[in-house]
Amino acid sequence: MKGEFTRWGLGAQRALVGGLQLCAVVGLLAGFEQPLLGRASSVGLALMMLVAVGVRIRIKDSIMQTIPALLYLGLQVYLSLEAF
Repeated sequence: MKGEFTRWGLGAQRALVGGLQLCAVVGLLAGFEQPLLGRASSVGLALMMLVAVGVRIRIKDSIMQTIPALLYLGLQVYLSLEAF
C-alpha cells in the first residue's frame, strides 16, 4: 500500500487517510445505534471515494484499476441514502 500512495502522489497523507477510514468504520458501526452518525460516516466515506476516483482519473489509471473505487463509491452513496 505504501507504494500505491506514492504512485497516487499521496505518500505524505497516508496516515491521515488511514485514520479517517478507521474513524469512518467506527462511525458506521455506531450507526446501528445512532443512525445519524452512521449516515454522516457513510457520506464521509462517499466523499473520500469520490476523491479516490478523481485521483485515479488524474493519474490516468485504466478503467479496470478505477472500477473498485467506483463500486465503493456506489456502495457508500447507497448506504448514505437508504441504509440509515
